[in-house]
Amino acid sequence: MIISVTPELALDEGYTYAGGLGVLEGDKFYCAAKLGIPYKTFTLFYREGYVDYEFDERGNPRAKPQTQPPEFLKKLSREQETLTIRLRGEEVKAEVHKYKVGGAEAVFFRITEPQWAVKLLNRVYLWENEEDKFLTYAFLAKATAEYIKNYVGVAQIDYLDLQEAYACMLPLELKIPGKYRVVVHTAGSWGHPSFPRSYFEREFGYKFISHEVSLTEIGLSTAREAFTVSAKHFDVMSNVIPHHMDKLRYITNGIEIDRWMNPDLKAGFEKGNLTTDLLANVKEANRKRFIKFLKQYKDVDIGDRPIVTWSRRIVPYKRPEFVLKAINEIPSDQVFFVLGGKVHPQDMSGLEYMKSFRRMHQEHENVVYVPNYDVTAAKQVLTASDLLLFTPFSGWEACGTSYMKSGVNGVPILSSHDGGAVELIVDGVNSWFFGRKLKGLVELGGKTADDINAYDYTDFKKQLVNIISMYRNDPEKYYKVALNAVTTFTLRVDMQRTLREYYPDIVKTRHQAM
Repeated sequence: MIISVTPELALDEGYTYAGGLGVLEGDKFYCAAKLGIPYKTFTLFYREGYVDYEFDERGNPRAKPQTQPPEFLKKLSREQETLTIRLRGEEVKAEVHKYKVGGAEAVFFRITEPQWAVKLLNRVYLWENEEDKFLTYAFLAKATAEYIKNYVGVAQIDYLDLQEAYACMLPLELKIPGKYRVVVHTAGSWGHPSFPRSYFEREFGYKFISHEVSLTEIGLSTAREAFTVSAKHFDVMSNVIPHHMDKLRYITNGIEIDRWMNPDLKAGFEKGNLTTDLLANVKEANRKRFIKFLKQYKDVDIGDRPIVTWSRRIVPYKRPEFVLKAINEIPSDQVFFVLGGKVHPQDMSGLEYMKSFRRMHQEHENVVYVPNYDVTAAKQVLTASDLLLFTPFSGWEACGTSYMKSGVNGVPILSSHDGGAVELIVDGVNSWFFGRKLKGLVELGGKTADDINAYDYTDFKKQLVNIISMYRNDPEKYYKVALNAVTTFTLRVDMQRTLREYYPDIVKTRHQAM
């Protein structure tokens, strides 16, 4: 049996995720279900989801909780057992809810009492203080350990994977040497939190030497193996955790093809008769549906302009300012921009970017902003655009998967040299690169980073203008690149490939038997 422990999980329904990690783990879940492999995901149930936004009369984004859809709640089966966990010296009661697809199970832990503990799981990644943050993941560890011991059995586990640092408290509670593996999904410090050693002593009884204890260090120290999620990420992390390199390797992320790829393109690819004519027909149908979707946000007349998209979690290292500058500098009659994404409500710089996106939406007829960007919106945006902009500062994006989803749908990418894109893109053949190739992490905000940004933007704009011109004046060349994106991306980004690399003895055997 495979067990994956994750702080968030993005299914096709419900709001139990904040961003890319949740979507990735959702893709693994659906792919495992399709392959018929024994797979359980352990995660948390958040009563009010993550966050949606509305804007006040001054254009300021106002965060509000998400309402869990009744249809999603009906599909969660309540287990009879109730878990009793000790947190902060008190008994905490929790229900177990399961979401099943085939042989795959998503196991959600939902706190029911006392009230202070219930509040820990109100919303994803939103807490009143650092202690609540710690207690949330101490609860995930203790609930997972309790459930495994009582209802799964350690002997049944072949793989036990901890997704990101927030899952790495589990080995402190469930001691099964040789089972744990850690998947590192983030290069930045925000993905590697530390907490006072007094918290660990109170909740787990350990007296660590350091005053601040890193969750990533706990995970890597107790794991038999560890993974980064792209080759570039492996190179970056080799300078961040050199003392763990003996157990580190990389497996590049993937996507669940059936979840994200247009079925007509998929059928054409699998039958070997995918042509530019078929691709053009599919893209035209997608475009018509997409325009209807965009009209929910604004009355638009796109005409024959290429639709260029920047859509993802809005944080400075992803460089949203590149698309903002391009909107102001490229004539509106040449291109139509779609912006998508939201931020953590405590991210002040991100909120300013949201205001700028909203202002562009209001002031430019060739801009639509989709603020409440989620899985449903992503399926529209990433399958029907004409070009995706992937602009992270090189070294800071662990992998990314948006370009994978667009590429398999014949939407080429203009990308920085970062994440898994460097393994997939052949410049000018199946997409395009811009900017410098960097090794290691350059700290953001200093003169060196500013100089790199200036160079990268100049190259980015030059490439973008050339691609727009190609789309308008040489569509045959554009469609050849788009077709190459489909044919070269599809097998390499397929989640079946990713799972086969993570679990070769399980996935390979079962897949070949199907």
